[in-house]
Amino acid sequence: MAWIDALFKRMVEVGASDLHMTSSTKPQFRLHGDIVPVKECDPIPPDQMQLIFKEICIPSVWETYETTFDADFAYEIPGLARFRGNLFVDSRGPAATFRVIPEELLTFEELGLPDVAREFCMLSKGLVLVTGPTGSGKSTTLAAMIDFINKNRADHIITIEDPIEFVHQDHRCLINQREVKQHTASFKRALKAALREDPDIVLVGELRDLETIEIAIETAETGHLVFGTLHTTTAPSTVDRIIDQFPAERQSQIRTMLSSSLKGVVAQTLCKRQEGGRVAALEVLAVNSAVSSLIREGKTHQIMSVMQMGAKSGMILLNDALTKLVASGEVAPREAYSKAIQKDAFVDSLHAAGVNWHPGVVGQAPMPASPLPKAAADMPADLTPEHGEAPPAASAAAPLGLMPGPQPALPSEERAPGVTGEQQPLEDPFEQYKRQRG
Repeated sequence: MAWIDALFKRMVEVGASDLHMTSSTKPQFRLHGDIVPVKECDPIPPDQMQLIFKEICIPSVWETYETTFDADFAYEIPGLARFRGNLFVDSRGPAATFRVIPEELLTFEELGLPDVAREFCMLSKGLVLVTGPTGSGKSTTLAAMIDFINKNRADHIITIEDPIEFVHQDHRCLINQREVKQHTASFKRALKAALREDPDIVLVGELRDLETIEIAIETAETGHLVFGTLHTTTAPSTVDRIIDQFPAERQSQIRTMLSSSLKGVVAQTLCKRQEGGRVAALEVLAVNSAVSSLIREGKTHQIMSVMQMGAKSGMILLNDALTKLVASGEVAPREAYSKAIQKDAFVDSLHAAGVNWHPGVVGQAPMPASPLPKAAADMPADLTPEHGEAPPAASAAAPLGLMPGPQPALPSEERAPGVTGEQQPLEDPFEQYKRQRG
């Protein structure tokens, strides 16, 4: 039993999603979205941290870490869970982040996935993308979709991951899971090879670069169902991200290919539940003929309008998903507001749903004290004299230039000879010349 196994067991017991290990610091869990120190542990010095990591790494992973100072790998405790690990080095020494991968796959019902996600799983060909920020549960959603296919279809599935997270057992499908750097050199190499391996369905853990995206689109066009992930926050921005990856001279061609191959986008964002835990807010784009036309014609900014009218097709806007979570009491308005992209529209959506909430101003610094003395500061804002009365005289303590009335005169030595008024008059240049000549 490795030393770190006790932390992994504790992590699963409390329901934490991640474990952060940093040299000279206490280990810390991400619990319901917050970073929480593990009180039972002492700070771990760099030399001990090095030994802790080496104990759970296979030689090839450790060699990669020592060479590049970064390494991805998976670690399993049988009967408990698998953990996706990333080793790295920071200013304090060796460090790592581990994410728990449950042994039991969650179902559509447990994840709250919409019915249209099942329809995506039953497609014969096309490209389906699950997107969202890091840590938003993309891998969990994809695992549920692959598990649904595994139990309802009789196909050949190939997964390409870095590293392998959820392990699938064969049910009705034959599943081959390949890990980048362990079973293949890269995503794009494995994706090219997959075309010669007779797959029906291909899962690409991450569409990282232009070539991988291009091969994925071509694979979808050649009669395969391809699942992939991107780090985008909304469905329309996912389409833009794919197109923008390509040079300008190729974007017209890619728009045409994408308009026929893209079948759906599920963009998800995790929100903190009011009663603890987290729940996903899902934006769903089901590509129909109208959306295909907009992609082909380069009018992706209009996709949002089609989604607003596409509820019958299973389309869901992020603001509508967030509003539903707030109206049901699962998520606090402030939390949902922080996750919304179009914040003003989200507030309007809340009001339309009968939730009377306003964002207000958070973290605004208090106004500084008035620069005027208290007597002047208490005066009404309208200082217009009434009935011809003169305005109040300026207090001697008031800063210059802040009170009404004439400004102090210049010192006497700066005035022209014989001038005693508050303003120095302009002298005729000819008279000035005569006076200077005597």
